[in-house]
Amino acid sequence: MRPLLILLALLGLALPAFAQQPPVAPARPALIVLGYHDVRDDVRTGVDRDPDALSTDHLIAHFDWLKANHYNVVSLEDVVQFMQRGKPLPPDAVLLTFDDGLESFYTRVYPLLRAYDYPAVQALVGSWMDMPDGQHMPYNGAECDRSCFLTWSQVEEMHRSGLVEFASHSWQMHQGMNANPQGNLLPTAAALAYDTTKQRYETVDDYKARIRADLSHSADEIEKHIGVRPRAVAWPYGAYTQVGRDVARDIGMTVTFSLGDKLPTLVPGKTIPRILVSDNITANRLGWLMRHSSRIDPARAVQVDLDYVYDADPAQQDRNLSKLLDRIKRLHPSEVWLQAYSDPDGDGVADAVYFPNRHLPVRADLFSRVSWQLRTRAGVRVYAWMPVLAFRFPDGKTLPSLAGEPKKGGDHFRLAPYDRAVRARIGDVYEDLAMHADEAGVLFSDDAYLRDTDNLGPWAKNTPAQNTQALIDFTLELATRMKRWRPQLLTARNIFTRPIMEPKAEAWFAQSLPAFNKAYDMTAVMAMPQLDKQADTLGWYRRLVATVGATPGALEKTLFEFAAQDWRTKQPIPAPTIGTRMRAVQAGGARHIGYYPDDFVNDHPALEAIRPYISAADYPYAEPAR
Repeated sequence: MRPLLILLALLGLALPAFAQQPPVAPARPALIVLGYHDVRDDVRTGVDRDPDALSTDHLIAHFDWLKANHYNVVSLEDVVQFMQRGKPLPPDAVLLTFDDGLESFYTRVYPLLRAYDYPAVQALVGSWMDMPDGQHMPYNGAECDRSCFLTWSQVEEMHRSGLVEFASHSWQMHQGMNANPQGNLLPTAAALAYDTTKQRYETVDDYKARIRADLSHSADEIEKHIGVRPRAVAWPYGAYTQVGRDVARDIGMTVTFSLGDKLPTLVPGKTIPRILVSDNITANRLGWLMRHSSRIDPARAVQVDLDYVYDADPAQQDRNLSKLLDRIKRLHPSEVWLQAYSDPDGDGVADAVYFPNRHLPVRADLFSRVSWQLRTRAGVRVYAWMPVLAFRFPDGKTLPSLAGEPKKGGDHFRLAPYDRAVRARIGDVYEDLAMHADEAGVLFSDDAYLRDTDNLGPWAKNTPAQNTQALIDFTLELATRMKRWRPQLLTARNIFTRPIMEPKAEAWFAQSLPAFNKAYDMTAVMAMPQLDKQADTLGWYRRLVATVGATPGALEKTLFEFAAQDWRTKQPIPAPTIGTRMRAVQAGGARHIGYYPDDFVNDHPALEAIRPYISAADYPYAEPAR
């Protein structure tokens, strides 16, 4: 029974007729997959040099918790039979996987698997097992030699037991690889290599050949020792591409694993995400993660102009980047929406971009570097912020537009999304972005709208709702092209407030909050009344959040983005004023908030003043003076 119905029953109140029907049980996940690494006796919770290590007693507690709570640990064969033949899995099925082929799997984990009669998957890194005597390598804060890893005789013994199935963790791709001119390292299996000598990126064919050679080497070696070729690959760092996955499938690795909290979709060809077991978590904490794997955490987003980082002087550009990194690290938002295109004149139109591509000038190959630095040094997710229609291609003067060149202060210049050549060219740019950077998501900008006065071509006969969906379909087409290289890509899209506050305004924008919430992972409402010449009062913000909240489930997928600058006066808005507006919508039920722009060069909004409002940290306050 739902809590309200239980309360009514306890109070002796009559239940409405519809409540007499038995409630529909929530859908249960077909499978939860856990991803483990090293198991040691001396792990120090919270401060260990290896964040992915688990203590032996905690692993025993995990196994006890699974058994006591009636979870059924299944084998990879059970999962394959479900995916390929529909053979049902037992309720509350769990698959145990272990990565890196560490020696502790034989000495600590394998005895426990036998004691509990639990099957598991172990993913091997061939080059680590083949390390010559006397050679050392860094591994999660320690120096490792050959003794850190399983021997092939141990692998053969565990294979014969029938409890352990061995997968590939690559032969030599569990490392970073130079992926841009600045020398930043990205996961080897999920990025195009950059050759500093030749000053060029590898081609797609080169990338495919490299993935094929590595995985083939790994499969050949495993088959040599146990007589069976691996049918699964666990992608190093959980990073992969659809292109690489197709290569793995072609050489017989039809099951692929990544990392992530999303519940798996168990159909052939889909990569299976795993819950990463880290920080030496307790059994109770593991249980919470398993039971909340589909949760939506509150988002705290800061939108940043990459134009503020770029400078023709490399030394000044480095100083700008350092200032941005320091600020974001201290602010501690959950994500940064980072401009990937160049717009120095502020008209919202992409004349150039910050990544290699087929059609637009490259102002600087900078997006990959800044995105990587933000992710690794500031610990945030990075979304690539891109226009949808507002592009000026140097050789695209014959491409049709929706309304031509706008008047000063008018609409964006927008290409016609119904034109096949326009769609193909913009799609190329989006795919090139994904090919050359490791972004977590994409933010479709506020240029994605249609006016009823536009030259709508074949879409002129559509209803407003049909045009809304047509524009959504185009953005999803762009996301599909990006997902060829970033399969776990998240999507967000800006929406104006008028289509929310005035439903008839859908005809003037081709935007709809319910349609956006259905299509994207997040909808970013531009909570900026100045854009609509509305009175900038707290009442307006309260009405906005109340209107959004009237749509069931909308607050779970809607982010309220506040202006940090008054667009009419071009003056910065004080941080306390922004914070008061944020608190007003949060009081109305908003879960996700952000702001734009973040002028990190001039400290607008003031860092210490805005931090308590935007930080995702538990205690987002200034450090005490020393």
